[in-house]
Amino acid sequence: MYDIIIVGAGPAGLTAAIYARRASKKVLVLEGKSYGGQIINSSCVENYPAESHISGFDFATKLYNQAKDLKVDIIFEKVELIKDNKEVVTSKNTYKTKAIILATGSTNRKLEIENENELVGKGISYCATCDGAFYKNKVVAVVGGGNTAIEDALYLSDIASKVYLIHRKDKLKAEEITINKLKEKENVEFIFNSNVTKLNNEEVLTSIEITNNDGSKRSLAIDGLFISIGQTPENQFVKDLINLDSYGYIISDETCHTNIDGIFVAGDNRVKEVRQLVTATSDGAIAATEAIKYINSNK
Repeated sequence: MYDIIIVGAGPAGLTAAIYARRASKKVLVLEGKSYGGQIINSSCVENYPAESHISGFDFATKLYNQAKDLKVDIIFEKVELIKDNKEVVTSKNTYKTKAIILATGSTNRKLEIENENELVGKGISYCATCDGAFYKNKVVAVVGGGNTAIEDALYLSDIASKVYLIHRKDKLKAEEITINKLKEKENVEFIFNSNVTKLNNEEVLTSIEITNNDGSKRSLAIDGLFISIGQTPENQFVKDLINLDSYGYIISDETCHTNIDGIFVAGDNRVKEVRQLVTATSDGAIAATEAIKYINSNK
């Protein structure tokens, strides 16, 4: 029997684990992939308090090691089901707990166009820092207009010979300081009011077709396409238990309570205005504090 089981070993989940262990609770973190969540794909984090410059991987590793030093149990098993009696079922085992924190984060959203899945690793990528090195002195395009897309384009501009940034609207929604850095790059071309509508390939990606909002089309010969159009929450396994909004995000209050007593949520998988590293860790601290209160009040 654990006091708290945390589903997800990203920044929200690991922060929750640290807070719970410091309150002397017995804590288990279950993770189906690797620790760190989406932040490990970021080449440089510059907006986290007291860390003016750190790679996402290094940040996640420091957080992971901090949790391990506090004797948090971290097991790499995928959670498949959560029961209302607070049993957590994984691909291998069933665990019992007094409280649960869902910190499952999100995955990359796809364009949902023909050949996209088949071309992953053959010209299509969702991680610039993972795959950017394969495109040295080549022509690439980035799709998206948020912080991740701008950071990806900025990172790739130092590797590729040419970078197209394609956005479906006429204005970017990233931080101004990052946008201004990208505008200074001579090998970056901005394409607004456009969507990628077709992928052309001969075993690997050779070109893309983009369609402007006025209906006009344009073909771009590229070697790589980096898709950075947002995330999809990893909440499907709790859809019959926890209240979700129309986009699949968990509905919660400001203190990270869900509709089920003793089940809390933290991080990018919940409904909120700002999804950043700092808000994920904040959620983790809040969810853990509320879970501790719940356990102590039910002794």
